[in-house]
Amino acid sequence: MRNLGSEIKVFAGNSNKELAKEIALCMGKELGDSAVGVFSDGEISVDINETVRGADVYIIQSTCEPVNNNLMELLIMTDAMKRASAGRITAVMPYYGYARQDRKTKARDPITSKLVANLITSSGANRVLSMDLHASQIQGYFDIPVDHLLGVPILVKYFIDLNLKDVVVVSPDIGSVTRARNFANYLEAPIAIVDKRRPKANVAEVMNVIGDIKDKNVILVDDMIDTAGTITSSANSLKEIGAKKVYACATHPVLSGPAISRIQDSVIDEMVVLNTIPLTKNKMIEKIRVLSVAPIFAEAISRIYTNDSVSKLFDSNR
Repeated sequence: MRNLGSEIKVFAGNSNKELAKEIALCMGKELGDSAVGVFSDGEISVDINETVRGADVYIIQSTCEPVNNNLMELLIMTDAMKRASAGRITAVMPYYGYARQDRKTKARDPITSKLVANLITSSGANRVLSMDLHASQIQGYFDIPVDHLLGVPILVKYFIDLNLKDVVVVSPDIGSVTRARNFANYLEAPIAIVDKRRPKANVAEVMNVIGDIKDKNVILVDDMIDTAGTITSSANSLKEIGAKKVYACATHPVLSGPAISRIQDSVIDEMVVLNTIPLTKNKMIEKIRVLSVAPIFAEAISRIYTNDSVSKLFDSNR
């Protein structure tokens, strides 16, 4: 166990360096001296250029695209810290990749999110800090403590500041109803649900809309936006049946494949996302607004270090 007098050190892989620097800045610290590169054959090379013996170490790494490289970076950095006698190692994963493969939906399916949990634990991590896991049961896949942060309070604050009238919070599918209801509770707004089906992966067809959205400002809420098929088809359907303005928000902007062109061509007035995944320049279109998770991660890390409650971060926001 870490002694409270041990030093806190924050390191970062290559997946989201800007967020890592921002988190360290919020904590009044600099990132630890490390370098993550590749050998000529593509193997990942890690150099930790300062002592971490006995330290409380936090490795910030989202396992976003390229998913497998970023995951291996995290595993190798964790192993390096363990072998350098770090006092405690926390894997800080603003975005947890492979989270959608959390159960068997047909015969012979893998449960890859459990496999990833095993790899992180085996590499030497003592704790995991993440945000808006795609499925909450993933916390139970770990045999080490998992602190699960919520992106909703950050997104809600933005929409409260917009001072919108006649708001309805909309779940883009049945699976996101709980998330939409929590979001609506903050805004004291009603909810609606888009009933859709998936004929195949990354393809969504809207079947029906449950709830009154005519002449309302609607906010579509999801945990992640991947190809943007679900969110844009839902937005278009809502607009067709009388929605006034359509906003969308999500914690994780995966934005793969045709996502950007779909968002650009959709009726969505504004899409608000968090910087758990960095957006490249070609994805920074006018319709997308990015909010930072750095302050909440910095506060959570500080609370873990001092053995204070992390859940109280969200109690105060209700």
